[in-house]
Amino acid sequence: MDWSPATRVVALGRPPREPGAPVNVPVELSTTFVTGGEIAYSRAGNTTWTAFEETLGSLEGGSALAFASGMAAVAAALDLAPVAGVVVVPDGAYNTTLSLLESFQRSGRLGQVRRVDPADTGSVRRALDGADLVWLESPTNPLLVVADLGEIAAAARAQDAVVVCDNTFATPILQRPLDLGADVVVHSATKYLAGHSDVLLGATVSRDPALTERLHTHRTLHGAVPGPHETWLALRGMRTLALRVERAQASARVLAERLAAHPAVSRVRYPGLGAIVSIEVRGGTEAADRLAGGTRLWTDATSLGGVESLLERRRRHANEPTVVPEDLVRLSVGIEDVEDLWRDLEQALDRLG
Repeated sequence: MDWSPATRVVALGRPPREPGAPVNVPVELSTTFVTGGEIAYSRAGNTTWTAFEETLGSLEGGSALAFASGMAAVAAALDLAPVAGVVVVPDGAYNTTLSLLESFQRSGRLGQVRRVDPADTGSVRRALDGADLVWLESPTNPLLVVADLGEIAAAARAQDAVVVCDNTFATPILQRPLDLGADVVVHSATKYLAGHSDVLLGATVSRDPALTERLHTHRTLHGAVPGPHETWLALRGMRTLALRVERAQASARVLAERLAAHPAVSRVRYPGLGAIVSIEVRGGTEAADRLAGGTRLWTDATSLGGVESLLERRRRHANEPTVVPEDLVRLSVGIEDVEDLWRDLEQALDRLG
């Protein structure tokens, strides 16, 4: 169908249009089903999952699978690497993804994890020799480094490596990694897809039927299945994805420009798209902590992608990569009025002087 993403995210995943039928898909609260149908037990499937997966799959251009959390989806995608295999990953990737990779390497599940600067395409290409899986984030979390997904994916495929891209930050509204050569897309649906900071959910998307089947098998055997109510909430939240991304991105651009001009800010990291802005604050760790604790509208909390604006100093987490500066504050721009957001940031920054 030749609909825009903004239309498909609203129109798909609906019940059949029959007289008296509901407009919204119901929450399927059953663990088992009468013998003879497509689904026998809810660990293998659920009609509420199907609606969510149809919608996200259309947005990304592949077959989607819902998982219990973003990390459940990450674990399933990383399991595509063979035992004792080699994985290439950004040096500033999401900290829990890196922690999982480190645990796999310690246990012998993986043979080697090669960390690279994803912005240095030549360096990434050199790291691909003998690689089995390439993990990408673009932009990365929280340094907001942008990778040349097309070039890296082409080079990885020449080495017969599987390419996985975490598309949580950009969302399919702004970027479709499968179109750029990725084999699998991963989402923490907890973030922008669900959009209201009230759901734990993850997802994978692929165009390769064999990879989709392996991901489905992992989900089933590992019990990484989402609850139907959580999936329904994520689908409901996704209906406004295009509007929320458009509003938050517009505000992020305004804030990034103003933050760059403030004397208390030494560096602004913003790739020009999306609604995440990372800043480095003059005065080091203490100043960054004071900023995070000095706002009234912005909330000092982890996570991102909700309707409310959040900020946090990322190195407060023990497992945050050391390439992330101690004074880096990540801002997740919500959908509040941009002038209110700026006034709150400005007063907190002014007090750092």
